[in-house]
Amino acid sequence: MNSVPTAMTIAGSDSGAGAGIQADLKAFAAMGVYGTSVLTAITAQNTLGVTDIFELPASIIGSQIDAVVTDIGADAVKTGMLSSTAVIDCVVGKLREHNIEKLIVDPVMVAQAGSRLLREDAVDALRESLLPMALLVTPNRWEAEILADRPVTDVESARRAAQELVAMGARSAVVKGGHLEGPPTDVFFDGTSFSEFTTERIQTASTHGTGCTFASAAAACIARGQPVRDAVAAAKDYITGAIRAARPIGGGH
Repeated sequence: MNSVPTAMTIAGSDSGAGAGIQADLKAFAAMGVYGTSVLTAITAQNTLGVTDIFELPASIIGSQIDAVVTDIGADAVKTGMLSSTAVIDCVVGKLREHNIEKLIVDPVMVAQAGSRLLREDAVDALRESLLPMALLVTPNRWEAEILADRPVTDVESARRAAQELVAMGARSAVVKGGHLEGPPTDVFFDGTSFSEFTTERIQTASTHGTGCTFASAAAACIARGQPVRDAVAAAKDYITGAIRAARPIGGGH
């Protein structure tokens, strides 16, 4: 039996270490959870952008999941960059095979600098296969617009998008407000009621990997047994503190 809670991230690698697997493992450790990792892709990137992507074969992705779950286990699983339908199908199949119930889906679609990380033909697979398995889905404004197929411009439209995501099968959704005007308000919906989490906007370029970190912090709290709403609140506090305390690295985000 594990002496500490465990969380597994299934995501791409970021050579600049600000996002992806590297950000996830940092967040897990900071939240007191033992983190394991399944790489789906290798990216060549830094604070300025993504220059190359190599998607790993589905067979090795599946083998990584098997290796982790059959020995260490996973009290929660967080997905990040799943770049193609083949990768999504592999991950969905393995999560079902291992009866993973606490799944946090960060629907990574576009990098901070604009590089596309999810193929357009894979959006339907994410929407139809992965979302219905999610305990929590954590899109930003742009991702929520694509998944819910509706504009998200303010808190009210974020509410409608969160409802739509739950209607698609996710047990709860939080539409993050960092890209909305005004104070960054995250809108959470659990199928029954809404909660809103607002902080002051911090003027900084140190925002690369904030989505990965937020979802991983929530996953860590869920792995520790916290209710989903409380996990989202704790993740909001954690990422706000991380942004406030960030030191500039590199020449971009």
